[in-house]
Amino acid sequence: MEQGKVRIAASAGEEIQTALGRDADLLVAACLAAAAQGDTAAYYDLGVAYSTGSHGVGCDLVEAHKWFNLAAVAGHEESAWCRADIAEEMTAREIAEAQRRAREWLSAGSRKAA
Repeated sequence: MEQGKVRIAASAGEEIQTALGRDADLLVAACLAAAAQGDTAAYYDLGVAYSTGSHGVGCDLVEAHKWFNLAAVAGHEESAWCRADIAEEMTAREIAEAQRRAREWLSAGSRKAA
């Protein structure tokens, strides 16, 4: 391949990655907005994103546990299984931090409603 064509191909690849990044950011932003409204499916989707490191977020088991916990408490059955699954890979301190973050999220939501 000629040098000019390589540069064009690389540029096109960067544009695709940038577009995918924007879409991933929008997806997470949409889920966060829905979660702020108490959308149980959004809690679950955020748990999946953080547990797999997908949709533009890095893998963060503490954050994933938080979102799965919120979904499970709201009645989302599969979230309870996911929460238990990732808890096996976490320390007691990480689980405690995830639970603290979940309580903080719920507390912030109840202050907004008041």
